[in-house]
Amino acid sequence: MSPKFTLLAADKIADEGLEYIRQQPDADVLNRADLVDLKKDKGQDAVDAEVGKLLAAGGVHGMMVRSGIKVTAAMLESPGDLKVIARAGVGVDNIDLAAATAKGILVANTAEASTITTAELAFTLMMALLRKVGPAYRTMHAGGWDRNKFKGRQLHGMALGVVGLGRIGRAVAERAIAFGMDVRGYDPFVNTDLQLAGTTVKTYRDFADLLPHVDVLSFHVPKTEQTAGMLNAETFAKCRKGVYVVNAARGGIVDEAALIDALDSGQCAGAALDVYAAEPPEDESPLRTHEKILCVPHLGASTEEAQTAVSVDAAKACLAYLRGEGISGAVNAGGVRVDLTEKQQNYVALADRMATLISPMVTRGIANVAITLTGGDLAHAAGTIERTVLIGLLRRHFDTPLNVINVADVAAQRGIKVSTTTAEVEGGVGAGPTGELTVVITGPAGATDATTPKADQVRRIVGRVYDDGLPRVVEINGYPMDMVPAGPMVVIRNEDKPGIIGLVGTAFGGAGVNIADMTIARRPNPDGQGFTALMLLKLDADAPQALLDDLVTKPGVLKVAPVKLPGC
Repeated sequence: MSPKFTLLAADKIADEGLEYIRQQPDADVLNRADLVDLKKDKGQDAVDAEVGKLLAAGGVHGMMVRSGIKVTAAMLESPGDLKVIARAGVGVDNIDLAAATAKGILVANTAEASTITTAELAFTLMMALLRKVGPAYRTMHAGGWDRNKFKGRQLHGMALGVVGLGRIGRAVAERAIAFGMDVRGYDPFVNTDLQLAGTTVKTYRDFADLLPHVDVLSFHVPKTEQTAGMLNAETFAKCRKGVYVVNAARGGIVDEAALIDALDSGQCAGAALDVYAAEPPEDESPLRTHEKILCVPHLGASTEEAQTAVSVDAAKACLAYLRGEGISGAVNAGGVRVDLTEKQQNYVALADRMATLISPMVTRGIANVAITLTGGDLAHAAGTIERTVLIGLLRRHFDTPLNVINVADVAAQRGIKVSTTTAEVEGGVGAGPTGELTVVITGPAGATDATTPKADQVRRIVGRVYDDGLPRVVEINGYPMDMVPAGPMVVIRNEDKPGIIGLVGTAFGGAGVNIADMTIARRPNPDGQGFTALMLLKLDADAPQALLDDLVTKPGVLKVAPVKLPGC
C-alpha cells in the first residue's frame, strides 16, 4: 500500500489547491487558514508554538504557505515528519531557508505560475500609460468630457527597452513584438541577441548602452546591489527626451526622486508604477499624486488565475517530492549532497565560499566559467561543485534563490558556457592538500574568439582543503595567499604604498568594527610600474555600509566589496 501523505495548509491557500490534494488517493490536507488570524491577534510567536506542536507530533509531511505567516527556525525546531515546504508564490523571504536546510527540508516556490500574470500587468500598464487611460477615466468619473487633453501614443513602431530578460521580461518582449514594437533588451548575463517570436531582439550588456535607443523602458530585474537605483539622474540623462517608464518588478530599482525630477523637466513623459521603495507610499507622496504617474497597489500576481495556479502548483510540488517523482521549483539544496564523501562535501563547501568571494570582483558579465578539479576522488562531486560555483557567482544578481537544480538552466539561458575538468593525482599527506579547485571566469569580450582576453576580463581563484578539513583560498587573481574564508569579510584592492594598512585599520576601528584577521598579498602592475595589493579582512561583525562607502573614496583605495560567508 502506498504511504499516505498529509499536507498542512498553514495559510490561506486557494480552494483549488486544497481540492487538488483531496482528490489524490495518497494525500490528505490539514487546512489551518486560521493561523493567519492567529498571527494578527497574538503574533508570530503564537503561530510558531501552534505549528511547532503540530509538526512535533508527527504525521505532517508537507507544508504550504503564502505570505500570511513566517516559517521560522523556532517553528522547525522539531519538524517531525516534515520533508517539504512549498511557497504558493515567488518570494521566500518569509521562510527561514537556513533552518529548513539544516533540518533536511526541501523548500520550493511556484515562480512559473505567476509569469503570465505579472507580464500582462506590465504590458497593461504600458498601454494605459501611453493612451492616458488613468487621467481620462478620472475626468469621465468627475463628469467631464475633454478629449483634447488625452492625445496618447500608439505602441506600434515605438522602441521598447526590456530591462532583464528572464521569464517575465521575455514574456513582455513577446507581447510587444506582437504589437509591432521594436524590442531591445538589457541583461548582463545574456551574451547574444535573442530570437523571440520570430524576431531578433538586440541585446545589450551595459544598461547605459540601451538607453539612447528606446522610447519606453520596462523593468523586469530583481532588486540587488547592482540594480538598486539603476535608473537615476545620471542614467535618465542618457535616455531619449520624453522616455516612458514602467516598473512592475521591485521598488527602488527606479530612483523615485530622480523620476519626479525627470517628469517635471519633461525628460520623462510618464511613468507607470506597481511597486515602490516603501509600500504603501505615503498618502501625500508625489508617486500617488503626480499627474504623469499611473500608479496601482502592487498587483503583479493578483489575478484569480495566478492565485489558483500558485496554490495548485504548491500542492503538486509537495506531492511530487514526497512521492520521489522529482523536485520542482526548489530554492534550497535539500538532500543533494547526501551521497558525497566527507572530502567531497568539503570541496562543495569550498566551491561555495570561493565563488561567493570572487563574485563581487566580476563586474563585466560572465561568458565562460572554467572549473578544474585536481584530486584523488573529486570526479564524483564534479557536477555538484560546478553548480555550486555557478550559484555563488550568480545569486547576488537574483532575488529568487538559485540552487543546484535550477542554476544550470539559468546560466544556459544567459549564454554562459561552463566547463569542468578533473585530473586524478595522488593527494597530499600529513597537513598537505588533498586536492585543488581552480575557477576561472572570463568576460564576454574574450569568450568566443581565439584572442587572449584582457586582464580585467578574467578572474581566477584557487582553493584547497587540507587534512584538517578546513577550506583555504591560496590565490585570487594572481595574488598568492593562504586564508580560510569565513564569516563577514571585506575585500579591498589598493595601490601598494605606505599608509594604506593604517588607513584601513583606523577606519574600521573608528566605526567600532573589529578586524579579526587580515590577509595581504601583492603583485606587480601589468605595466611593470609598482605594485597593487589585495587585502582580505575577516570581521567580528558586518561592516556598516557608510564605512565601506567612505573607505572607497580614500586615496589609493581602488575597490571595496563586502562578502558574507558561513562560519567555520
